[in-house]
Amino acid sequence: MAILAELNDPRIRDVTVTHVEVSGDMRHAKVHVSVMGDEARQRLSLRGLQSAAGFLQSRVAKRIETRYTPRIEFLLDQGVKKSIEVARILHDVLPHPVEEPIEEGEDDPSGGDAGSGVPEANPPPSDAANEAG
Repeated sequence: MAILAELNDPRIRDVTVTHVEVSGDMRHAKVHVSVMGDEARQRLSLRGLQSAAGFLQSRVAKRIETRYTPRIEFLLDQGVKKSIEVARILHDVLPHPVEEPIEEGEDDPSGGDAGSGVPEANPPPSDAANEAG
């Protein structure tokens, strides 16, 4: 919502509108927001948004043509926070991939001709060369 950029309240920082639910009669709107920062920062931003709700409703009224202007209610969206927590838990419990040791003859630069990076002197003819001739 570009209208948030018009707010000069120092409490409202790092706010992202994640989604909006509007009632069928267009009288109520639940604006879900995500706020970067700790819980205190989130509560502070949410209080700033709630105190600016009247101003925001008047700005919305100027942009839409409906009989009623929705009453705006701000809710903190915990989806991002929960997804970060789930990712952290999964990282802790899932096994981490372990590099397998290189077996002799496979990409071993110290010996063995397989995978040594040196091309063969007389490579076998490719199937494409046989089909073309």
